[in-house]
Amino acid sequence: MRVGQWSVRVERRSAVVGAVLTVIVIGLWLVALWPGAAVMTPGAVLSTLAGHGSISDEAIVYDWQMPRALTAIGVGVALGMAGAIFQSVTRNPLGSPEILGFTTGSASGALLSLTVLGPLALPTWLGALAGGVLSAAVIYLASYHHGLRPSRLILVGIGVGAILLALNSLMISRADFYDARSAANWLIGTLDGRGWNHVVPVAVAVLVLVPLTVSRGPALRMIEMGDERARALGLRVEGERFVLLALGIALISTAVTAAGPVAFVALAAPHLAKLLCRSGTRPLLPSALVGSALLQASDIVASRATDHLLPVGVVTGLLGGIYLAWLVGRRRSLA
Repeated sequence: MRVGQWSVRVERRSAVVGAVLTVIVIGLWLVALWPGAAVMTPGAVLSTLAGHGSISDEAIVYDWQMPRALTAIGVGVALGMAGAIFQSVTRNPLGSPEILGFTTGSASGALLSLTVLGPLALPTWLGALAGGVLSAAVIYLASYHHGLRPSRLILVGIGVGAILLALNSLMISRADFYDARSAANWLIGTLDGRGWNHVVPVAVAVLVLVPLTVSRGPALRMIEMGDERARALGLRVEGERFVLLALGIALISTAVTAAGPVAFVALAAPHLAKLLCRSGTRPLLPSALVGSALLQASDIVASRATDHLLPVGVVTGLLGGIYLAWLVGRRRSLA
C-alpha cells in the first residue's frame, strides 16, 4: 500500500488474521463487561452501553468492569508486541522478556516503590520503568563485547533475572504483612481493582509505543535474518537493535506497572501469531492482538472459574505452561 511518499507492505493472510483477531478482541471485551448472571444480564450490559441502563448498571459497567477490561486489552497488546520484539532481536523462540530478565527488573523497581520507599516517594509506574531501564542497561552492557550476540544476551539475562528474583523475595520477606501479601499477589500478575487511573497511562503508552514499534518493523525483520545479512542490506544493526530493545522495555514496563509481571503471554503470543499468519517472522500487530486476546480470555476465566477471584497470572501461567509443553513436544524446532 502506498500513500504519497509512504508505503507499507501488507500480507493478505496477515491482514485477514489481524481482522479476525480484532473481532475476537472486541467480542472478549464485551464478554468481560458482563459481571455474571447473578449481577446483571447480558442484555442489561448492551442496554447500558447504548445509554439506557440504570444508575446501578452504569456504575457496574463503567466503574467496575470497563476499566479492568480495557486494562487487559492494553496490557495484552504491550506484552504480545514486546515478546515479538525480543524473540526477533535475539533470534530465539524462548527470548521472551521474562526469561531475559527485563520483566523481573521492572517488577523489582515496582516492588521497591511498593514495599521499601513507598508510592509517595517513588510512584509505582516510575519504579517499574526505572527498574526495567536499569536492568536492561546492566544486561546490555554485560552482554556487549565487540557487538551484541543474541546467545550472550540470553545467558546474561537469565543470570541477572535470577539475581533480581532473589532481591524481590528479600524485599517481600522484609516488608510488613499487608504490604508483603499485596506485593506477592501483584507479583503473580493481577487485574483486580483496576480503575481508570490504570487505563489512562496504559492507553497513552500503547498509542505512542505501538506506532513507533511498527515503524521499525522492516528493521526488525532484517535483524531477524542475521546481523551480516542486515548489514549487507545497509542497516545500522547496533543502533536499530538498541532502539528496538528500548521500545520493548518501555512496553514491558507499561504492562508490569498496570498488571504486574504476567507470565507467558509475551512468550506464547508471537508463536501463535506466527503460526496463524504462516509467516517466516514474528508479525508485530498480530502478536499484539493475540496477546490481548490471551490476556482477556485468561482474565475472564480467572474471574469466573471459582467463587474466589484468581490472579490472572495463575491462569496465564497454567495455559502457557501447557502450550509450551505441547509446542516443544509437537515440533523439533521452535525457530
